[in-house]
Amino acid sequence: MISSYAELFLVCAVILLPIFYETSSKFRYYFKFFVYYAVVILNSFLLIPVFLFRPCNVRNLVLAGKFCRLASPIISIKWEVRGAEHMSADRAMILVANHQSSLDILGMFDFWHLMDKCTVIAKRELFYAWPFGLAAWLSGLIFIDRRHAERAQSAMNDSTKMLIEKRTKLWVFPEGTRRTTNEIHPFKKGAFHVAVRSQLPILPIVYSSYHTFLDDRQKVMNPGHVIVTALPPIETTGLTVDDIPALIERTRAAMIETFKASTKEVENRFNLSGHAMHHPGKEATMAETPRTLASVVPPRTPPSSATSIKPPKETSRSLASLPLEASNCRDHLLLDAGTRKMGSLIGGANDASPIKEPTAYRRKDVQRD
Repeated sequence: MISSYAELFLVCAVILLPIFYETSSKFRYYFKFFVYYAVVILNSFLLIPVFLFRPCNVRNLVLAGKFCRLASPIISIKWEVRGAEHMSADRAMILVANHQSSLDILGMFDFWHLMDKCTVIAKRELFYAWPFGLAAWLSGLIFIDRRHAERAQSAMNDSTKMLIEKRTKLWVFPEGTRRTTNEIHPFKKGAFHVAVRSQLPILPIVYSSYHTFLDDRQKVMNPGHVIVTALPPIETTGLTVDDIPALIERTRAAMIETFKASTKEVENRFNLSGHAMHHPGKEATMAETPRTLASVVPPRTPPSSATSIKPPKETSRSLASLPLEASNCRDHLLLDAGTRKMGSLIGGANDASPIKEPTAYRRKDVQRD
């Protein structure tokens, strides 16, 4: 009896899963994150026994990346890496990257083999998320207590000797908290203190904006394309603690410029320009107004010669005010519906565009707490 119920449940799941996936954007959002986390957790279980043979070795992360990167094609995200020669340099460096989502880690899995010897600064709470936390510790991740700045700084300073001796790279998210606000937020000083005290170069890493495919507030995740750019290293030789503020501003300015350029390139490549990619607080330009109105107001059909219909005055006034209202519609811009191209759960070779999912409203002021 139990087996028959299990078979019935399995059959229903197989039938309903594609239906929900095709018809519900929220279901796709949660399903894709579920697949991502499931792949990571499963690989953690499988790899922990292997990691025990060389505990706390940062090269374990290269092996983890080979397995965990399988999640990217399943949830239809493609990572395009530029500046690989900077990532693969056999020298100790401090890598600083913008932090938008937990998907950043999935991107790292895709190119971890390029970095080879690289470890990550992670918040201490992640260690207790077993089995992932245990696998991460066995892979040499450095856990810090962000609530105590002195302890966190001490842990980062203690790692400096290992970085220099073993020519290991240290990956840091200097923004601290991940935010999908379509901008790069001010940096914390910890990573730059380590770089200056150890005289190690800063290597900026820039992910293009996830706003082209991800909206955490509206629970939308379409197929996505992300450009990951490694900028030339910024040397710190001869710099002192007094130079840290200027170093931070120099690094952040270079990353912001690359962030805007790479994001714009993704928009143009996949015809996403003008859709939910504006800075919060700025109104839509007059050039964007026709596109917005075209998605809101259907084209006018000329009346027949036999009948002439004159709209009421109230309607005329409301239509006349649409351009002004559309220009102030900063919170919701309608994505082009396009042609649905979701024949399977796995993005195929031809599914290179993040605009083939159903129409969805996006917000520009999405922020993850």
